Amino acid sequence: MCASAGKNKERLLRDFRMFASDGSCELRTAEAVSRRVGGEPLAYILGEWEFYGITLAVSGEVLIPRVDTEILAREGIRIAGAAGTGARVLDLCAGCGCVGLAIAANVKACRVTLVENSPGALELCKENVSRNGLTRGVVCVDADVRRNPPVMLGQYNLIVCNPPYIPSGDIDKLDYSVRAFEPRAALDGGADGLDFFRAVVDLWAPLLREGGSMAFECGAGQAGSVAGIMAPRGFADICALEDTAGTQRVVVGRLIR
Repeated sequence: MCASAGKNKERLLRDFRMFASDGSCELRTAEAVSRRVGGEPLAYILGEWEFYGITLAVSGEVLIPRVDTEILAREGIRIAGAAGTGARVLDLCAGCGCVGLAIAANVKACRVTLVENSPGALELCKENVSRNGLTRGVVCVDADVRRNPPVMLGQYNLIVCNPPYIPSGDIDKLDYSVRAFEPRAALDGGADGLDFFRAVVDLWAPLLREGGSMAFECGAGQAGSVAGIMAPRGFADICALEDTAGTQRVVVGRLIR
C-alpha cells in the first residue's frame, strides 16, 4: 500500500483517514497483491530492497539481497576499515552491488570496484551507486569472473564475492519464488556448485596486494570445500563465519605469496 500510494509508512498512517485517490492507487495495490499471490518476491514488486542500512534498486536481473549476505558485508567492512586510507576493494559477481556498496557506505576512505557481466545487473549497479551518493568512491566494470581480469584494474586489499553456488541439479528443488523469479545465471554454480570459487581463486587472486584478503559467501556445507580451493593457492589464516542460523556462510583467507 505504501508503494502504491507513493508514501512511507509514517505518512500513510498519518494521512489514512484523509487519503483521497482517483482509483489508480487501488489498481496498483490490486496488481501488486496479485503478483505476490502468484509467488513473485516482494522486492521485485516494490523495485527496491534494504541491505545493511542502504536502499537498493532491484529487479529480476539480480538476486534479492538477503540477511545472510550481510555477514559478508560486515567482514568486508572490517577488513577494508583496518586497511586504512586508500584501501581498494573488488566486489565480484556484484549483482545489484549490495556488498560493495555497503562497504563503500561504511568505510569512506576506501575505493570500491563492482564487477558484473550481466548488462541488466550492471545497470542496476550504476543506478545504486548514484542513488546512494557513492559516485566518488565506486566504479562499475563489465567483466566475466570466469575469464582473466581486465588489465587496467590494478591491485586490491580485499576481494569479496557472492558467486552462484547452487549445484545445477538442485536448482529445481529451490522454493518456487526463487527458481521461478530469480535469475538462474546468478544461482547456478555448476555440477558441484563450486565452479565460480575455482575461477575466482585461480584468475583473480593475483590482483590482491601482498597480505590481501579474499572473502566468499557460500552455501550450507560448502565452507570446507571453499577453504580447500583457497589453501593450495597461497591463502592462509582461512576461517569460516557463521550466519544467524549457525551455518558457515562466509569463508575468508589472506594471500601469502
